[in-house]
Amino acid sequence: MSKIILITGGQRSGKSTQAERLALNLSDNPVYVATAHIWDEEFGERVRRHQERRGPQWTNIEEERYLSRHDLTGRVAVIDCVTLWLTNFFVDNQEVDQTLGMAKQEFDRFTSHDATFIFVTNEIGSGGTSDNAVQRKFTDLEGWMNQYIAAHADEVYLMVSGIAVKIK
Repeated sequence: MSKIILITGGQRSGKSTQAERLALNLSDNPVYVATAHIWDEEFGERVRRHQERRGPQWTNIEEERYLSRHDLTGRVAVIDCVTLWLTNFFVDNQEVDQTLGMAKQEFDRFTSHDATFIFVTNEIGSGGTSDNAVQRKFTDLEGWMNQYIAAHADEVYLMVSGIAVKIK
C-alpha cells in the first residue's frame, strides 16, 4: 500500500532537508526524484548544492514531467518539488485547468505504485496577490494542486523556520 507525505512551506523553510531526513529514517537507500529544469546558472548552483548534500546511498532520478515513467514500487522517494514540476507543464500553455488536469492524472498514475512518496512543495500563495497575471494563474494552479495532494496524503507537514509542524 502506498503512503503519501506532503511537506510544504515557504522558501528556505527547510522543506527539502526535512524530506531527506524523513526518507533516510524510512530507508537506507531512498530515491530522490528531481523535477527541476535548470533555467540559469544561479539555479544550477542551487541544484548542485542539493546534490552535494545527499550521500551515495541515494538513487537520483531527474524527471521534469512524467514521474510515472519510474516504477518505485517498494522504495521511499522524495519528489522535489511540486512547484518546479508544475512549472514544467505550465510553461507550454499557461492554461490552468488543462495543466491542473494533466498534473492530477500524472500524480495519480505515479502514486498508484506501492511505495512511500514524500512530496515537497511551496506555499507560494501565502504572500500578497501579484500584479502579474501569469504569476496569479500559476499561484492558483499551485494552490489547487497542493490541495489535491494534501487530500490524498496520509501525512502533511508545514515547515516554519526549519521546524516541521504536523498538520495532518
